[in-house]
Amino acid sequence: MKLLKNISFQMTSPTNKLNLKFIRIYRWTPSTQVGAKFSIHPIHSKNCGPMILDALIKIKDEQDSSVAFRRSCREGICGSCAMNINGINTLACLQPLKTNSNLITIYPLPHMYIIKDLVPDLSNFYAQYKHIKPWLVTGVSTKMEYLQSEKDRSELNGIYECILCACCSASCPSYWWNHDKYLGPAILLQAYRWISDSRDTDTKNRLKLLSGKSKLFKCHTIMNCSKTCPKSLNPGKAIASIKHNVNYN
Repeated sequence: MKLLKNISFQMTSPTNKLNLKFIRIYRWTPSTQVGAKFSIHPIHSKNCGPMILDALIKIKDEQDSSVAFRRSCREGICGSCAMNINGINTLACLQPLKTNSNLITIYPLPHMYIIKDLVPDLSNFYAQYKHIKPWLVTGVSTKMEYLQSEKDRSELNGIYECILCACCSASCPSYWWNHDKYLGPAILLQAYRWISDSRDTDTKNRLKLLSGKSKLFKCHTIMNCSKTCPKSLNPGKAIASIKHNVNYN
């Protein structure tokens, strides 16, 4: 309680109001008998990089080396640093540290098994990705290039940019309760990427693989996926297109 009182005082102090942030991090280690808790870390934004990920790295380097999180490119490309920041699934490397709030709460992606702290277990997620065969299927063995017109290539815009960060799937209520059966928005968006590719000749089998209530039709068009995507993609629209193709093929 004393720590929280001190933090409250510092947050309301005029001199610290703009520059001092408090990062509240969810902590849990399965190997211990201690339950989940939070650790709170003060960060001066003037002495830190501009993004939440910069603050996490600074905390790990200078305050608590036991804080666990994933990160790699720091450019919004790899999707490693996906987490829930102030209630929104996003990438820590793209989320600015400067906000109207002095307290920033960080959870791991919701409704996923946690390995430690902010690190979710994505084993099931990647197994589902492998299930949809995310590669070009042509049925022809040749050393020639698979050429594609500009128009056909443009059909992939808004689909191929997915970085598999899992922000959308972790925001989907249907995926929360049916992740063992329902493929979820991220994987279905990836599936649509190959269905839409003019060079791929396995469309019928791809649609057959996705047909059925559990894998595809557990989507109830809630659209949380499209709202939270850090790359501004629209998985909900892709899922609707797959449903249409499954029904008419």
